[in-house]
Amino acid sequence: MNTIISLIAISLGLFAQDTPQTIAKKDLPAKAECVVCNAGGETHGEEKPVAGVMYKGKAYYFCNAKEVETFKKNPDFYMPLNLPMPLPDLKLTDTSGKKWDAAAFKGKVVLLDYWATWCKPCLVLKPKIDKIWEANKGQGFEMLSVSIDEKPADFENFFKKTKWENPVALDSSQSWAHFRILTIPTLVLVKDGKVIQIFKGNIDPKKVETAVKSALK
Repeated sequence: MNTIISLIAISLGLFAQDTPQTIAKKDLPAKAECVVCNAGGETHGEEKPVAGVMYKGKAYYFCNAKEVETFKKNPDFYMPLNLPMPLPDLKLTDTSGKKWDAAAFKGKVVLLDYWATWCKPCLVLKPKIDKIWEANKGQGFEMLSVSIDEKPADFENFFKKTKWENPVALDSSQSWAHFRILTIPTLVLVKDGKVIQIFKGNIDPKKVETAVKSALK
């Protein structure tokens, strides 16, 4: 799983937490899905869990013992978001100087593409979602690429030699934390100021296109 370990560390403390309680090994089910893998978009179905915890009245299971401590540091970060939800204040400004505030999203369908210059899967996905943008941008559809690069110099050097047609912003405000992003690429679909769908992990461009066209109706 392509986990952004450094970003998770930054996010610690963003959410109020109860204390997860360890489930005894004898009480573990024969099969369960891993909460950490699911949150990162690496769903691999049910399997024999190696550990589990109770948190806020619900059981969560893990396929790897190391994931337990990661989860315990910030369990709410692994909980699925309740969609649709209001779009948080992202505090993003693209390279042209445009502020992506509430007014920028009003009455539009916008695809937020969270990526990084060092992320090969992101760069492989980009031409595929570019086709979706090109086909629908005349119908009130926009796309903003949001780079999570930690070093502004890496971001700036990348664009000295790379052509990028749609608006792009450096995520200096760590807006990714609002969406509990653990892996990239992650795509966030917004309609008229509300987050309606999130794609992560092994993203299927056809499903993204279907969601975009449905949102535009």
